[in-house]
Amino acid sequence: MKLYSSVGPNPRVVRMFLAEKGVEIPTEEIDIRSGVNRQPEFLAKNPSGQSPALELDNGAVLAEITAICEYIEDKHPEPALVGTTAEEKANTRMWTRRVDLNICEPLAGGFRFGEGLKMFQDRIRCIPQASDGLKAAAQDKLTWLNGEMEGRAFVGGDSISMADILLFCFVDFGQMVGQKLNEDNKNITAWYERMKARPSAAA
Repeated sequence: MKLYSSVGPNPRVVRMFLAEKGVEIPTEEIDIRSGVNRQPEFLAKNPSGQSPALELDNGAVLAEITAICEYIEDKHPEPALVGTTAEEKANTRMWTRRVDLNICEPLAGGFRFGEGLKMFQDRIRCIPQASDGLKAAAQDKLTWLNGEMEGRAFVGGDSISMADILLFCFVDFGQMVGQKLNEDNKNITAWYERMKARPSAAA
């Protein structure tokens, strides 16, 4: 296998997932700032033109971070980051979906249409006037999640899962692009510090 990686929170999710698993695979860095991911050679592997992408031993290429992480989970079940039972897997997927749709997507959109506009305006349809609203929507859902996490250490329960890795990589990215955590959300800020202290956070 080979991982095509780059700067940004999406490929970091996969790298952190692999680090939590203790799995190492060859990695090729793609310069997305210069648009290498939009050139024919990369588009032939991943027609969405996005990073990351995982090239399998048979030549097939997987994209989309949750699909890549679930594939890695199936190949390397321990330690479980999606779950071992049907109930655990469903719970992880539920929280991953909530985190992705309600926090990661608006946070990323707020950046692309705001601070990142110069990079993205010629690559995707951008809506600059939506930037502030998307950032606020992400913060609203972080406040909601703060309440849901009362009494538990991780997003979905008592152990780390794919949902935590996804959320951490995007929240940590937000810290660098003007979308700071609300310090009043004590459960989220405590969770963030615990995640940041994990060795895998260096991935």
